[in-house]
Formats: sequence, structure tokens, C-alpha cells
Amino acid sequence: MLDTHFVRSNLELVKKKVEAKGIPFADDRFVAIDQRRRRLLSDSEELKSRKNKVARETGFLKKSGAPTREMELRSIELSKQIGDLEKELAAVEAEFQDFLLNIPNLFHDSVPVGGDPGANEVLREWGDKPVFAFPPRPHWELGEDAGTLDFGRAAKVSGSRFAVYFDGLARLERVLVQFMLDVHTGEHGYREVLPPFLVNDASLVGTGNLPKFKDDLFKVEGYNLYLVPTAEVPLTNLHRDETLDEARLPLKYAAYTPCFRSEAGSHGKDIRGLVRQHQFNKVELLKFTTPDRSYAELEELTADAEAILKKLALPFRTTVLCSGDLSFSSAKTYDIEVWMPARADYLEISSCSNFESFQARRAHIKFKGRDGRKEFVHTLNGSGLAVGRTVAAIMENYQDAEGRVRVPEALRPYFGGRDRL
Repeated sequence: MLDTHFVRSNLELVKKKVEAKGIPFADDRFVAIDQRRRRLLSDSEELKSRKNKVARETGFLKKSGAPTREMELRSIELSKQIGDLEKELAAVEAEFQDFLLNIPNLFHDSVPVGGDPGANEVLREWGDKPVFAFPPRPHWELGEDAGTLDFGRAAKVSGSRFAVYFDGLARLERVLVQFMLDVHTGEHGYREVLPPFLVNDASLVGTGNLPKFKDDLFKVEGYNLYLVPTAEVPLTNLHRDETLDEARLPLKYAAYTPCFRSEAGSHGKDIRGLVRQHQFNKVELLKFTTPDRSYAELEELTADAEAILKKLALPFRTTVLCSGDLSFSSAKTYDIEVWMPARADYLEISSCSNFESFQARRAHIKFKGRDGRKEFVHTLNGSGLAVGRTVAAIMENYQDAEGRVRVPEALRPYFGGRDRL
């Protein structure tokens, strides 16, 4: 959420940046609601002041033995007016808060302005793309032919966009979760967390998933609970309504969760394979930090995610997203994209974002500085990595002409030294 005073004082800038994200901004509606809200607040305070004055005068009259009936009737009338005004104010306040909650975060000045992914900028590339003496096959063909990946039985059990893994492929998925957590906790200094996989609506409001993206979520019928779309939600809300000590910052968390997304609006996109599933596994990295450190922490978080791909010897590139490709809550995002031989193109495998104070303001997370002053923390998160997409990348980059898949050297200790799935 943006600061109300900032929006009011910088309306032209807010409109420009919001619309550069591809989202309309009704500045005239903001002004109208804001002015009405402020007028009602002022009128309410005025009526309360008058009622207090009447109460004091009534007290004086009672002490002097004078009649108080007229003053009491005036107090009753003022109470009715205050009650009516507060009902109107509550409705306007709800409308105003809903408007604020649907304003996206403003992007950082270093973000390139553009309306679609074509304006994203490649920052760096790493690794040598494999050269095959045969046409590389897509991961779903490799898995289905080997009997280790079954989409048909998953559809029978659950529907489309689910997968069943068997044997070495199931082990690879499990091993990757452990490998990623081992690296991030043992080498990068993150604290491992196993959070709940169900969260309430307040948690989703705190991260910006609600109310904007309600259709992307799976809600548990009859409960105020949703399946997590990402570990970002429970991790961020660990400190909701808290004030952290600056000396403890940055806090760095790493967590594995399954993730559940309806993929609303993605019909026809990546319908084959493991790329866009309703359920997938992910290791998430999350940081709470001070504003002066947040962009340095973003660079480090991105490097931590890249390190997993380097250890797996998977070629990748890192891009900075343009304004029109940024998420609702992000101020700046780096996408890490892994090379997929079968499509002869890159595939996003991690998004590393700085949300600045946007989420912290919604979730009421502050820190107390050494001078005793309280400020909102900055939150950052990134996939470290999306596990199913990492499985798909390993299958395609490590395949041979017979359709077998080699185990990356970094993972062989987890496979008892085996070099093939």
C-alpha cells in the first residue's frame, strides 16, 4: 500500500507510474473520495467537540441547580448526528481503503519504462548452452517415454495441469528441495522455515494478493483459509503487526512449500509439461531489511538464486523487468531465466523483487532504529528456485540420444553417487 499523504501530494507522479505498469489510475476518483472522507472526519470532530461543550455546560448547570432539559435534548440530537455521520464515514473509509489497496506499487527509477516484456533488459548471461548431435526432446516426452512422468493419471486424479512423478524423477524433485535449502542455509545465511501451507485473508492482503488477485487463489470452502500461492505469503506475515529491532536486520528466511495457483487468464500458455501447473514446489527466499540497504540486498538475493543454477551447471540469463512487466507489488524485479533446449529459448525460473515498504505498510511491519524512531521495513523475495521448472531444465539440458537423463554433478551425493536418473 502506498502512503496516503504521498499519493495526495504526488498525484501526477503516481498516475504516471501506475499507468506505466499498464493499470488505469482514476485520480479524479481518488480526489473525490479523499476530499469527502476528510470533510466527514472534520465534521465528525466538530460535532464531537460541540457535544463535549454541551456536556460541560450541562455539568455546570447541574451544579448550580439550573434546569438541564434543553441541554440534554441538544446532546441527544448531537449524538444522533454523530452516529449518522460515523455510519457514512465508515462506508467512505471502506471505499477509500479499497481504492488504496488496489493501487499497485510504484516502480524504482532504475526500472526501464515499457509496456510489455519486449522492453525488458538482459543484464548478464552465464554458462554454455549444450550442443546436441540429435534434436533435443522436451522434458514431458522424456518423462512420459521413461514412465517417470504421468499427466494422464494426474488428470484422472485431479484434473488438468497436475503431474505424477515416479522413481528417479520423484527423487530428483525431492532432492532439489533439500539441495536448495542446504545451499541457502549453509552457504548464504538464510534461516530455514517450514511455514503453514494454508493462510488467512489478512495474510494475503498483507502481501498484495488480495483483493487484486482473488481469482488466482484456491480458497478452502467454509473457512477463511487459502492454499498458499507461494511461501512469500506466510513468511512475510510471520512479522505482521510487529516492530522489529534494527540490530536484527536483515532477517533472511528460506522455506519450501508446495504452491497452488489457479493460473486465471493463462489459458493456452505452456499447457504441456511442468511449466505452468496448478500445484508445484518452490523454495522461497525472503528478506526484511532497512530502506537504505534494500537494493544492495536485492542484488545479493538475486546472486543467491543464481548460485543454484551455477552449481547445477544450467545456462541462464538475468533480466531486469520493465514497468509494464512488473508485478502489482514490486518496485523492481530481476527475472532469472534458464535455457530450455527443446524450445530453444529461455524460461523464467526465479523472480527476485524488492517491494520496498509496500507490503510492510499493508501488513504493519516496522523496525525501531537506534535513534528510537519507527519506520516501515522493506521486504524482498525471490524463488530459490522453482523446483518443477528446475527438474524440467535438468531433463532437457542433461538428456542423451537414448532419452536418458544424467544427474548434475552437484546432486550426485544425494543419489548415492549415481550419474543417471
